[in-house]
Formats: sequence, structure tokens, C-alpha cells
Amino acid sequence: MRLFAIALLALSATTASAEVVPTSSAPDAPICTDRPTKSNFACTVPKGQVQVEADAFNWLTTSNGGARFDQVLVTNPTLKYGLSDSSDIQVNWAPYVRARSRAADGSVAVQDGVGDLTLRFKQRLTPADGALQVALLPFIKLPTAPTGIGNGKVEGGLALPVNYSVPGGWTITLGPQLDILADFDGDGRHLGLTGLVNIGKQFGAITIYNEIWTSQNFDPSGTFDQWSYDVAVAWLVAPTLQLDVGANVGLNRNTPDLVSYVGISARF
Repeated sequence: MRLFAIALLALSATTASAEVVPTSSAPDAPICTDRPTKSNFACTVPKGQVQVEADAFNWLTTSNGGARFDQVLVTNPTLKYGLSDSSDIQVNWAPYVRARSRAADGSVAVQDGVGDLTLRFKQRLTPADGALQVALLPFIKLPTAPTGIGNGKVEGGLALPVNYSVPGGWTITLGPQLDILADFDGDGRHLGLTGLVNIGKQFGAITIYNEIWTSQNFDPSGTFDQWSYDVAVAWLVAPTLQLDVGANVGLNRNTPDLVSYVGISARF
């Protein structure tokens, strides 16, 4: 409830009316994506169709005690294929990642390479056009990235996207997620929890998203928690084409200071 109240206040000044934010999985419905922000929608890609959702550019930066870390992804595509009227399969892989670390003494280390490969399967549990949408989203990450960009470990989890569309162009999204993570010392596995509250408001072809996100990593060496405030704008250029821009702002020392991105999504 605390997360919901914070996110609701972030949009409380918005009063204009509009259509409902696209959440339908019907073949003739506007494109429905798992971006922008960190939230997922319960909608699935229509059977037999292909959908691409990608960062055209993604930049992460964080500083602590005089040290700084920057990471750039040049494209970060997720390719989706509709398996049935209520399910799809997804593949995410960043073909180029560049990481730059500057230590407090001024020394710099740069590394580049491919990112990790993530496979996802989404099963929608509710009717395609209902105001309430719920889905199961299991995923697994395969360690294709070199050490320094990835941790070299297989990880995975299960997300439960929940979306509720409200008349007046509002959509409320909840994102509980259970993670199975590698221990920091590389020996064994442990659990993590991720959660978010996202509120979207549509103004014709434009949708504004505000989100509070949190992650708790229960590593045996100690719990590592992260919090961020995420904001994004999506533009539905055409029924099958969306552009977006967004930023995630870290709210504690464990979270990157800023992640900014520009993205594009298309359905074929």
C-alpha cells in the first residue's frame, strides 16, 4: 500500500480525460509492450505475429566515494513471437555493451562485449479485452556476457504482471517477481524479491508512466536492497509502432544514480 500511495501522488495533479491505455491482446488492438519503465504488461503478442521491443540507446551511470561506473547498451532488443491467443515466447540479448569504471584514484578500466541472453515465456490468464489483466512470466538468464559485464551464472525467476485499466485513460500496474540469483561469492543460489507500482495516464497517442520500483537481494553475505523512481513517455505513432523515452532515478546508494534510454517497439 505504501508503494501504491507514493506512485499515486506522483500523478495526482493530472486531471485530463483520455482513452484507456492499450493493454489488449486482441490481434486488432494497438501494440501493447513490456516497455517503457521496468514494468511488464500482461498482454501477449497475437498468435503468429512478431513483435520487437528495443532500446535504441541505454545509458547507466552511478558514483560512490569518488569512483564512477558507466554502462552503455547500443540496442537491447527483445524479440517476441505469439504462440497462441494467450501466450508468447521472448528472447532478449544486447549485441553490444560497453562498461567503463573509474576508481577513486583516477585509474580507468574499459570493457566491452555482448550481454547475457534472457529467455521468457508469457501466459496470460485473463480474457484478452478485460479491464483486469494477469499473466505468468517465467524467465531464465543464460551467461553469454564476459566477466565484468555479466556474473557468468545462470539465473531466473517468475514474474506476475497485473494491469488494471480505469476509465479516463488510467492504468495501474503491479509487478511482483520472485528471483533465483547466484550468490555474490559464486557458490550457490538464493532468493530475491522484486516489486513495483506503475501508474500510466493516456493523452490521446501519448502515455505518461510514473513508477516506484524496489528489489531485495537476500544474498547470504547480507541483504542488498534497491529503490528507484522511474518516469517515461510513450508515443503510439501507429497501431503497430511505438516510440518511448524514459529515466530511472536511484533512491538509495545501492541503486544506479541514473538510467536513461530511448526505445522503439513494432509489431509485424
